[in-house]
Amino acid sequence: MGGSCSRKRDPQPDEENVQRVVSRRYSKSGSSKWLGTSLSRTSVDNKEGSALCPSLMELCIYKISEEIDQYGTFSMLPRDISQQIFNELVCSQRLTEAHLEAFEDCYLQDIILAEYPGVDDAWMDVICSQGSSLLTADISGSDVTDSGLLNIKDCNNIEALNLNFCDKISDAGLGCISGFSNLTNLSLKRNNNITAKGMSSLSGLVSLSKLDLERCTGIHGGLVHLKGLKKLESLNINCCNCITDVDMKPLSDLTSLKELQISCSKVTDNGVTFLKGLNKLSLLNMERCPITAACLDSLSDLGSLLYLNVSRSGLTDDGCEKFSKLKSLKVLNLAFNDISDAVLAHLKVLKDLESLNLDSCRIGDDGLVHLAGLNHLKCLELSDTEVGNSGLRHISGLVNLESLNLSFTVITDGGLRNLAKLTCLKSLNLDVSQITDAGLAALAGLTELTHLDLFCAKITDTGTKYIRNFKNLRSLEICGGGLTDAGVKNIKDLKSLVLLNLSQNHHLTDKSLEFISELSQLVSLNVSSSRVSNTGLQHLTKLKNLKSLSLESTKVTANDIKKLHESHLLDLVTYRPE
Repeated sequence: MGGSCSRKRDPQPDEENVQRVVSRRYSKSGSSKWLGTSLSRTSVDNKEGSALCPSLMELCIYKISEEIDQYGTFSMLPRDISQQIFNELVCSQRLTEAHLEAFEDCYLQDIILAEYPGVDDAWMDVICSQGSSLLTADISGSDVTDSGLLNIKDCNNIEALNLNFCDKISDAGLGCISGFSNLTNLSLKRNNNITAKGMSSLSGLVSLSKLDLERCTGIHGGLVHLKGLKKLESLNINCCNCITDVDMKPLSDLTSLKELQISCSKVTDNGVTFLKGLNKLSLLNMERCPITAACLDSLSDLGSLLYLNVSRSGLTDDGCEKFSKLKSLKVLNLAFNDISDAVLAHLKVLKDLESLNLDSCRIGDDGLVHLAGLNHLKCLELSDTEVGNSGLRHISGLVNLESLNLSFTVITDGGLRNLAKLTCLKSLNLDVSQITDAGLAALAGLTELTHLDLFCAKITDTGTKYIRNFKNLRSLEICGGGLTDAGVKNIKDLKSLVLLNLSQNHHLTDKSLEFISELSQLVSLNVSSSRVSNTGLQHLTKLKNLKSLSLESTKVTANDIKKLHESHLLDLVTYRPE
């Protein structure tokens, strides 16, 4: 359906992921991207260019962190100051096992060491020395074992514990937290050593409200130990292919449950029947589950259901009239199902719908007439469908739309005139090979755009004259091969740009890098398959926020970029060639 392109199934990193710069080991699964949740801390960085001067306290913290070798202990300092020093050392990657000793018995409340290098059992003595003061601990991705986790039992006031990707922790380690009555948040992602037997340690966590067991492939039969957790509001068992209908039965007692994620499991329509009594359930993710439209009968009893993901589940038109019963829905994901325009006729009664994903469904122009009355719609995904110019007429009145994806459709320049009234649009994906400069003229009034994707569109320097009017753009992709340095000059004043992808424009030279150097907020830059050379890299030294740089198939070598990274762009995390 639509145009074929490898980028469709292997997309460029979006702005949010570029800014987080998540490691490959610790990245979210595709299923979790639908609703990403993680334990995070607020950055204490003082970003370059900020109008705020650091406080005296901040200056002292930075000074101590720089001279950390001079200090043997911080136990005599007030806890909040010790905490700030600890946070700064972690953020600046200065914390070592030797320096950690200075924080023994400092009564720290937060130990956030996710993916921090070198964390193992030797670190746990100091971590656990915080005792009852410790409220949050994250040692995800560490080499801590069951033995190292043993002393955490003394931190009995802990409220949030992340042990994601800790593949040396097993059922025995979970026994250490069995008495944590204050624990509200527990995350054990991607741990194959946790089994149904080990799940019994969770039965006493009476305050638990959020439990993440994504990719824990050995927990079949263990959900029965969650029956008594009456405060549990969020349960993630995405990508646990061991989960079957039998595992759903114990969940029927979790009447406080608001979010349930069971994607890529073996749950069928029969398993969904056990969810009928969960009247507070507002989010349900069943992506890739072997269900049919028959399960909608059970879901129709869930009056609080707002978010439903049934993408890639094999749904067909048969029985989909039952979608009309889910009138409380605000978000519906039907992507990659074998459904046609006929299904859309049953969605027109979902007047509260704010987001609809029809990516790669058998949808054409005729079906879009049924969406014309969904006036609350803010996000519409029509990628890889047969939607064309006449279909866009039906959605031209959805003036509250903020995000519209038309990639790999059959629209042409003429159809873009139908988007002129969508002045609330912030994100627009026109990764369509039929779009040219002429079509961009119709978009001149969409001044609220922050994200514009023209990846495969046939845009030349002429088209960039229209783009330079979008002063709020944070993300821009133009990769159709038609740009020269003159076109890049037209976008150099888009000062809000964070992500810029100009790959495959073979005529770009070092002059383009000179223009790009004025985009001081850039975090991600891709100028691959161009004529830029090592000489042009000098212009990039101004881009101090840059974290991702791709210059593949250019005259720049891996060694050239490495020197740039080491001498000027210290925050670069990923670069190619490498």
